[in-house]
Amino acid sequence: MNQSDIFLPVSALVALTFLVLLNVPIRRFASAFQGKTTRDDYKYGESARVPPEVSIPNRNLMNLLEMPVLFYVLAISLFVTGGVTQNLMNLAWGFVGLRAAHSLVHLTFNNVMVRLTLYAISNVVLAVMWVAFFNGLRAP
Repeated sequence: MNQSDIFLPVSALVALTFLVLLNVPIRRFASAFQGKTTRDDYKYGESARVPPEVSIPNRNLMNLLEMPVLFYVLAISLFVTGGVTQNLMNLAWGFVGLRAAHSLVHLTFNNVMVRLTLYAISNVVLAVMWVAFFNGLRAP
């Protein structure tokens, strides 16, 4: 297995993060142009005046900068130690797919139970990946 393949799902997650990041100013500017918000509404984060459809992309971006950090660290660790396997690649793509689905739900119909389920499953997948990584370190 080519060890650098682990950076394919990493690249996909990075692309998703930048897509969501792009959504933040687009929605903020649209809100300001429509007179729903002013620049002062963003002075210290987001004021209570900021409509949910404007604040959700920012919250989703924060989600993409939380648990995925552990995914990025794991990907680099797998690459450095030569621990990338087909199983771990499948899990990595599963994690990225679940995070993409989570973002899609969050940014569209925003059903909390669907979103929570996707979030929880993605965290379980990430935990399984870490266990596999640590188990691989103990192998001769």
